[in-house]
Amino acid sequence: MARHKGRGWHGRLLAAGLAVTAVAAATSVWTAQADPGQQPQADARSQDRPVAKVAADIAHASDRGERGVNITIDDGPDPVWTPQVLQLLKDNGVKAVFCMVGTQAQAHPDLVKDVVAAGHRLCDHTISHDTAMDTKSEAYQSEQILDAERMITEASGGVRPQYYRAPGGAFTPYSRQLAASRGMRPLGWNVDSKDFERPGVDTMVATVKSEVANGPTILFHDAGGDRSQTLAAMREVLPWLKQQGYSFGFPVR
Repeated sequence: MARHKGRGWHGRLLAAGLAVTAVAAATSVWTAQADPGQQPQADARSQDRPVAKVAADIAHASDRGERGVNITIDDGPDPVWTPQVLQLLKDNGVKAVFCMVGTQAQAHPDLVKDVVAAGHRLCDHTISHDTAMDTKSEAYQSEQILDAERMITEASGGVRPQYYRAPGGAFTPYSRQLAASRGMRPLGWNVDSKDFERPGVDTMVATVKSEVANGPTILFHDAGGDRSQTLAAMREVLPWLKQQGYSFGFPVR
């Protein structure tokens, strides 16, 4: 997976998320394990919401088998673009995974509920989209992952994220094990549409068409700026994938 570089919008989001994290450091119900060799666990109060541990390796495969593809949508929800993405997916009969930033979910709970109501799945994408998370302490990683999990679950009305995607692919063994212990399968991608850079619709479509043979999980975004190119590219890509004999599924858990 290619690491996403720093971006202006993500820089602003990181600044906001760091403020949340600073507060969370004092008040969070979660505690990180000091020994990296031990299994990360939540503190006693997390037992109010028991979860089943899942595999900690990074998922790429589709639950629809070799001709399955997984559509994943990152960084939202966004009040302008997420409703349009939801409508486009509905029009094409496609279910997707929405990798949500915790503060965005907290700010737009109605959109989180809309995503769930439409049959899509939720994914924890941390509080502040820090692409250097893999260089930070385990306590910091824990706050980013577990406080985002809480924010998303509360915004959804109780539906938990089923996956965890590290910003920019900045996974660590600790973060993968921690997410898995909370029932969130670490989620990678095989095809980066490059839509965040807005390279043009034709370029994005060509990228997906040329790279989908490399693996089934395709990355798009519904936040972080003008996503009109994303919508236009998806309008071409989704019918094309069907024409090629692909079916739409979810990443394995």
